[in-house]
Amino acid sequence: MIQTEPTPNPNSLKFLSENIISTAGTEEFQKDKSTNVSNPFIKELLQFKGVELVLLAKNFISVKKSEEASWNDLKPMVISHLNHYFENNSEPILKSKEKFETVENEDDTVKKIMDVLDTKIRPAVAKDGGDIKFKSFKNGVVKVELQGSCSGCPSSLMTLKQGVQNLLKHYVKEVNSVEAI
Repeated sequence: MIQTEPTPNPNSLKFLSENIISTAGTEEFQKDKSTNVSNPFIKELLQFKGVELVLLAKNFISVKKSEEASWNDLKPMVISHLNHYFENNSEPILKSKEKFETVENEDDTVKKIMDVLDTKIRPAVAKDGGDIKFKSFKNGVVKVELQGSCSGCPSSLMTLKQGVQNLLKHYVKEVNSVEAI
């Protein structure tokens, strides 16, 4: 059974499943880069009229729609697509990948930043149907990428500055600010 939850972004909706959707961690796919997508489920979902972005996580999918698209039209299509997949497949939509993201020359500060992101920030962002990826740390500035429902959300700047930045500055004294790329 698929359930939906609203997110702070009115153009994103979170679809929760009892099935494991991804064993490959959280991955984001954008319509404008769909020619690079080989997964048939994701490729089809990105072809739905109005779907701009899809984020897959362990037990949910976030779908971001265009401004013009209606959830009344899209929501049943996404639910049907998910149900059809799991009626015909016992495997997750995304399976574990061979390569894992690593940050070269991880120093202690970067390890602390990654730990705070993984344990304190990522679970909160996932509740809203999104994800946050560490990109770099230089001269006191942490650069992150907001994904899924968080990408383009009206409240994402406030979340970034009041939530993410405050937490990182509290736990990692070397952090002065956080920026989204």
